[in-house]
Amino acid sequence: MVISRHFSRQQRSAVLYGILCFVLTLVALQLWLLTATVDAWLGGDDSIVWPALGASSVCLSFNLGLLRHLRIE
Repeated sequence: MVISRHFSRQQRSAVLYGILCFVLTLVALQLWLLTATVDAWLGGDDSIVWPALGASSVCLSFNLGLLRHLRIE
């Protein structure tokens, strides 16, 4: 049995704003991660590059997953 729920415009906009807040927070985290990684790399520390790439990839996958839920119906 499938129950179809129709959300009001106010409920949909609350979900939209929540998702966008998470996306913007993750993008800011990625920007900080890029800045810290470039600073460390230019300072001669090559050991941080690959873990930072992994962390940035995780942030990207979270962002893509959240943005996938913003289908326009």
